[in-house]
Amino acid sequence: MNVRLDKVLGVFLMLALAFGLVACSKKKVPTQQGLGPGGAGYGSGDMGGMGSGGSMGADDARWRELGLNSEAERQEFMQKAQRFENEDVYFDFDAYVLTDPAKKILDDKIQFLKRYPKVRVTVEGHCDDRGTNEYNLALGERRANTAMQYLANSGMSTQNLNAVSYGEERPIATGSDEAAHARNRRAHFVLNN
Repeated sequence: MNVRLDKVLGVFLMLALAFGLVACSKKKVPTQQGLGPGGAGYGSGDMGGMGSGGSMGADDARWRELGLNSEAERQEFMQKAQRFENEDVYFDFDAYVLTDPAKKILDDKIQFLKRYPKVRVTVEGHCDDRGTNEYNLALGERRANTAMQYLANSGMSTQNLNAVSYGEERPIATGSDEAAHARNRRAHFVLNN
């Protein structure tokens, strides 16, 4: 009888171990949110579930919340939102200081945010894969905060803005050459409405 109990306990332990391994397995992190490669956002014609052609119910309420009542206004918004999300602010290696081209892109984003003051935006800080994870998370945070501070210095309210750092975890370019590294050193803007 003890042999049978040992077999049952052995099977039970093996099942518990298998379930534990499955439960603790690493989840895959998507490479990009919003627009951009593989992302789904405003430019995909979806706006978080807000279709463009005759949306009804909650979708309609979300459009009205943004002050977009006509189909023409919604289409204009979708075009501008796609550009807003697809234009990243790039940084030099190991830096979070804004360059003149970066400031020009942020000035364009300020115009969009003034036109659509009720949109909610996440500013993502990204890095290339050089450096430790901890260092890159901190650098990504500084990049996102620098971009947000530029918006705030222009007189914009930052009430609908938040920052997050992904460090090196969500590269937009693969490879280990300088071109790939340069594309990954960025602040990316995602609309969250």
